[in-house]
Amino acid sequence: MGRTLRQRTSEGNALNGAYAAALEAGADLRVPAARARVEAFAIRLLDVGVAAVLLTLLLPVWLVVACAIKVDSRGTVLYRCGRVGRNGVVFQMLKFRKMRADASGPLLTLPDDSRFTRIGRFLARSKLDELPQLWNVLLGEMSLVGSRPESPEFVVRHPDDYAAILAVRPGITGLSQLAYAKESEILDSGDCVEDYLSRVLPQKLRMDRLYAETRSFRANLRILVWTAVAVLLRADVAVNRKTGALGVRRRPAPAPAAEPIPVVTRAAQAEVRS
Repeated sequence: MGRTLRQRTSEGNALNGAYAAALEAGADLRVPAARARVEAFAIRLLDVGVAAVLLTLLLPVWLVVACAIKVDSRGTVLYRCGRVGRNGVVFQMLKFRKMRADASGPLLTLPDDSRFTRIGRFLARSKLDELPQLWNVLLGEMSLVGSRPESPEFVVRHPDDYAAILAVRPGITGLSQLAYAKESEILDSGDCVEDYLSRVLPQKLRMDRLYAETRSFRANLRILVWTAVAVLLRADVAVNRKTGALGVRRRPAPAPAAEPIPVVTRAAQAEVRS
């Protein structure tokens, strides 16, 4: 928020340079080139087909949400935020606006963020604010599955990691998105950005690199199925950090309640003595 077009262009140029330098240093993509082209073509067909169908089916939802946003607060229906895409190119990712038009502050949000509008709080909790990214998918700027598009300010801190991660399109869902579906709830409210950079982002980078290096049409289908489980059944999905295996997150069983200690009254003590 608040950055000029010139600043964003400068950030994009810097990212492109860092990306190219890291690739020249040798980013290891494990999928052979010929197979990678076939997989990429199949994934793109899946992206376009699913995005087109969902945009059509969810048109009534779009209209309801758009009207609710306009009635709730002044400002535009959509919010455009600069994110780093494939090959380090900065693009404008779309979201339904969930903050006040004059809002400013950190790039990350918390569940009780004071910048949220009334409808915006619901959109953030339900993830409906992400729906417009289906249009980014149709435009080829994003994929249904991939790493979460990050802000240029975060990407420039890890150029080597993102050289591998951004060899493929970022996505609406993915391994790191499923693993950190409730990210805003675990961030330190005192300094959410620093907590994210030091504790959460390194974990997400490892998962995003794993996805980029092992991406396949079958893996994307599997991630989409588990995303549907998470959204429709409100289930927490666990992600294996080493293999990318997915499953339902098991909550630890509560500790058994301690047996109550019997209380011996004075009357009972007197009865025993007698």
